[in-house]
Amino acid sequence: MFNSQVHRQLWLALAAAGLFSVAGCSDQPANQATNPPKKAPIATAKNAETPKPVAVSAKVAGPQLVTVPKGMAIKATVSQTLASDKNKPGDSFAARLSAPLQVDGKTVIPKGARLTGHVVTVKKHEMKVTLASVVLRGKSYDLETNSIRPPKPSPAKTTDKNSDSAAAKDKDKKDIATLPAQTHLTFKLAKSVTVPVRG
Repeated sequence: MFNSQVHRQLWLALAAAGLFSVAGCSDQPANQATNPPKKAPIATAKNAETPKPVAVSAKVAGPQLVTVPKGMAIKATVSQTLASDKNKPGDSFAARLSAPLQVDGKTVIPKGARLTGHVVTVKKHEMKVTLASVVLRGKSYDLETNSIRPPKPSPAKTTDKNSDSAAAKDKDKKDIATLPAQTHLTFKLAKSVTVPVRG
């Protein structure tokens, strides 16, 4: 009887242990089912960053070519003094554009542009000059203009005391053609010229 009681208690203990182990195993999946592991958020179209449009700079238009027609007047101011007793044909001189050149109401060559002229003819009492080029934005462009004579200086007023000496000086001056600095001259284009103009 004692042995049967011991067997019975042992069997009950084993059965209880088995139930506990089964309950423990069944409890773990239940916890996993009720508390699923957190997953990384999936990027959607809403929270994904949309690329910003990149501004594309427009191409800068280059300068347009404009033709200054034949016959247009070019007003120039001579920068240095020329004289028939000092200069010879082929000598160059500097000048500045004293009025802008305009085509169809648009300035093509601005006032103050650097000009280069040449002495064409030199005689004792005569000298002719012409324009040869203009500098625009650092580049030189050839010009062909008519040749002109410098204006004759107005005779100086004299008094009776020094009239003889003044007359002698005037005679010497008449024999020498001069073109003083800052003299204003007007040339005409003998041939059209094409130059770049910014829009």
